[in-house]
Amino acid sequence: MLMLVNGDYVPQGNGLRSAKGDEAVLQRMLMKLTARRGQFPFMENFGSRLWTLDRLRPAERQAAAEQYVLEALRDEPGLMVEQVTLAENGGKASLTVNAVKDECRLTAEVALGQEGVTM
Repeated sequence: MLMLVNGDYVPQGNGLRSAKGDEAVLQRMLMKLTARRGQFPFMENFGSRLWTLDRLRPAERQAAAEQYVLEALRDEPGLMVEQVTLAENGGKASLTVNAVKDECRLTAEVALGQEGVTM
């Protein structure tokens, strides 16, 4: 799997950097959390519904974010989501997902509201 940072491939020498091990798991997590669920033909269950959080009342968003994260990461073997934290400030939101895989702690951070989603 090629390494992505802020949606761009990471260069390395004359090529692109590959993600391996825990880095690859974190990359897959980020891809699944940021892709819009149902956006890819033949992969209807890939991605998340996090982009829809702004349609909910503020009091409902944390519970929905937890549900959407679990839904998006369900098919990642051996990954256990421990905590999902939704933080909103001034119309922008960020999501932090703490998970464990094979005794390794992983933290995925996602900025919400970048593609027309305003909270």
